Amino acid sequence: MSETFDNVLLIALPASGKSEVRTYLKSLSPEALREEFHIGDMVQLDDFPYVHMMRRIDDELKALGEKPVFFYSPDKPFIDPVSWGILIEMLNEDYADMKANRKSMPEKAAENLLRRFDNARIKLGSAPLLLEGGRPKISQEKFEKLLEKLEDETRDLYRKKFDEYPADMKGKTVIIEFARGGPDGASMPLPAPLGYEYSLGVLSPDILKAAAILYIWVSPEESRRKNFDRADPNDPGSILAHGVPIDVMMNDYGCDDIDYLLETSGKKNMVKIKTAGGDTFVPLARFDNRVDKTSFIRKKEWKDEEIKSLHNGLKEAAGKLIEAYMAIKV
Repeated sequence: MSETFDNVLLIALPASGKSEVRTYLKSLSPEALREEFHIGDMVQLDDFPYVHMMRRIDDELKALGEKPVFFYSPDKPFIDPVSWGILIEMLNEDYADMKANRKSMPEKAAENLLRRFDNARIKLGSAPLLLEGGRPKISQEKFEKLLEKLEDETRDLYRKKFDEYPADMKGKTVIIEFARGGPDGASMPLPAPLGYEYSLGVLSPDILKAAAILYIWVSPEESRRKNFDRADPNDPGSILAHGVPIDVMMNDYGCDDIDYLLETSGKKNMVKIKTAGGDTFVPLARFDNRVDKTSFIRKKEWKDEEIKSLHNGLKEAAGKLIEAYMAIKV
């Protein structure tokens, strides 16, 4: 039986092909996943739904005559970059819930989500945005209206999350997707809380100790092109069709720090992640998507030559990654 990954961190600039890769992998048989890609029964986590809900919270706050708390405006970056860490804390919580098979829907889902965001900020050393001392920072009347507007969408987010949780984790591979970066032309290292160096360091030890990184390699220019091509303004919450505003693309994703992390780790094909418990080395392999191999996934019909190109490229990257992964796995 082929060796398999426990956790795969699927990372790249926006629109690089992460979600398309996930979609393709889900189309394969369990046998092909295991034997050719070293992936067990696949379960998935993604921080994008939480980004979308942050924007929805801001939308509803503004409709109530209040200032946004997460983004300067719908087409601008985070007001406080610590939100990158909040998103990682959401993934940490979801991963822990998945492993414990916790699927209990909160009685007040929207309020639960707001408290999770605030608790993550507190954990990261920042003040809460929405509640303080257990009380809302806006009037109780407006707070109740905010919760009412967000309740159904939050429940849908939680239902989709729970649907992904398996009965047990035996033989499973968890795919965890997120994108990080910094301003166009920035020098390295990127200052925290920007970039992968910071966000990888916020991941829980439980995730990191069994993780491998599959990095989908495109240039920032190609990322921007593909982001424009895929964007569907009528479906902003879609994993496959959401668009990232150009100001965000230039200031949050104008570059990333993967090359820097590889060059400074001191170990070939590894990145060094600084955590409270010391340095952790995680193997990384690139899937070269600089010549686009993934966009066809969004079409209804897939051509054989397109499938072959994507399949073989991913298989090669997975083969390199499993070799490094098994060499350090305890």
